Amino acid sequence: MLVAKPAGPTSHDVVDIVRRALGEQRVGHLGTLDPFAKGLLVLVVGRATRLAAYAADWPKSYEGVIRLGVTTETDDPTGAIVATAPWTHITPAELAAVIGSFRGGYAQRPPAYSAVKIEGERAYTRARRGETVEPASRPVEISELEIVEATVPDLEFRATVSGGTYLRSLARDIGAKLGCGAHLAALRRTAVGPLRLADAIAPEAVTAAAVRDASILVAHLPRRDVDRAERDAVVHGRPLPSAPTPDREHRVALFAGDELVAVGEQVGDQLKPRVVVAEG
Repeated sequence: MLVAKPAGPTSHDVVDIVRRALGEQRVGHLGTLDPFAKGLLVLVVGRATRLAAYAADWPKSYEGVIRLGVTTETDDPTGAIVATAPWTHITPAELAAVIGSFRGGYAQRPPAYSAVKIEGERAYTRARRGETVEPASRPVEISELEIVEATVPDLEFRATVSGGTYLRSLARDIGAKLGCGAHLAALRRTAVGPLRLADAIAPEAVTAAAVRDASILVAHLPRRDVDRAERDAVVHGRPLPSAPTPDREHRVALFAGDELVAVGEQVGDQLKPRVVVAEG
């Protein structure tokens, strides 16, 4: 389900709205949005929650505003200001060079106020206790990063990034490299993989009719069609015979006609069901 989250509520608030609207407790998501952010929130419902991991690596696209000269404790507008610095000395050429330096891969440190776990505890829990929190850096990929309009100190930007990338950290790191500091002042998610914000609905408009076929979550996997006997075997967890394919994707989406039955994994000469979504 594609939901257009407004600024204000948490992603969990939206999940709760959908749970109540559908009468379904099994509702997950393909990545949260911070409360101040808005845009596309992709929810998975019912047995489709089992497929979320297959879309975890989908890139995400955003539009937003980076505000130069002000650093906050949360790297966004909700946190207290911890530093200010002049930005008027920055030239267009310097700005272009710094923005360009972040395209591609880089090691990104998640925000102190984030859900990343440190020794089993959420980073934001430690930060709220007043601890100095520095989550370990991790590799991210910035495949697109463009300044749409520079009305300094605000930089309107467009970006496409790998899953797990924090746009708050990107804004913070751009400000640090420019020498003036920065935070993410506004954010809107416009796409998650092949799914677009233009096709999303407001949380209050959610109905069962808005639930889409879950097969889109595995559309990138090789497909195998199964007959009735094979379908019965798969839904009961029994493997299917299959020729080894070492040079191909080891995961295969299994369909009975238009129905997604399961995702199987090639193990030797067998295709073993790993995630079954069809009813028996």
